[in-house]
Amino acid sequence: MQGPARGVRDTGCAMHGSRLLVLEDEAQLRDVLVRSLCAEGFEAHGVGTARELLERVKAGVPDALVIDIGLPDADGRDVCQALRADGIQAPILFLTARDTLSDRLSGFGASGDDYVTKPFDIAEVVARLQALVRRTSPEPELDLAGLRLDPTNRTAAKGGSTATLTPTEFRLLATLAARHGKPVPRVELTRAAWPFGAIVHDNTLDVYVARLRRKLRSLPDAPAIVTMHGTGYRLQ
Repeated sequence: MQGPARGVRDTGCAMHGSRLLVLEDEAQLRDVLVRSLCAEGFEAHGVGTARELLERVKAGVPDALVIDIGLPDADGRDVCQALRADGIQAPILFLTARDTLSDRLSGFGASGDDYVTKPFDIAEVVARLQALVRRTSPEPELDLAGLRLDPTNRTAAKGGSTATLTPTEFRLLATLAARHGKPVPRVELTRAAWPFGAIVHDNTLDVYVARLRRKLRSLPDAPAIVTMHGTGYRLQ
């Protein structure tokens, strides 16, 4: 990054404007980001781990989130999918040092809204966040009947019971949960759960869905995955 915006001070964050939550594990970069965004009129706060971010979101959903992909306790894309599965539709801007096409496409496949690679200029981050906030209106939270997805441990929990998921299973379930009650095409599930360019056969997706169904049945009153013939699957 090419430094903070002009006028950045250590006197705290502006308490007006759009509310931002920044997830960046490097403390120095996180501090620069928060101070720079505050200087631009945002109400910005920073956290260093995925678990901290999820706790903060429970206390209040921000207007937008900035999430680093490379985190010590989770993949930022999994955090994004967990938020979407929990009905959080606030725009998400990914920050990462990964600059390949497959990395960028996987970020969008995980339901991210925009992508900035390091090193970056704070002016570009500000402009992208302003555009995301302008064009995004609040969405109602989804009713998942108490199902909770944890991207740090890759688990699904409900009613005091927990099921451990593989990375692919977690991404499939998170994608279905984010569209709760609506059909999700097979191609969309494949893009969300497997790396860009991976060869995934139809029966491979079906095998993973069958595994997910078994794990969901171990949770009391958990939603079920329903086959939509000729389309894909939906969670209900």
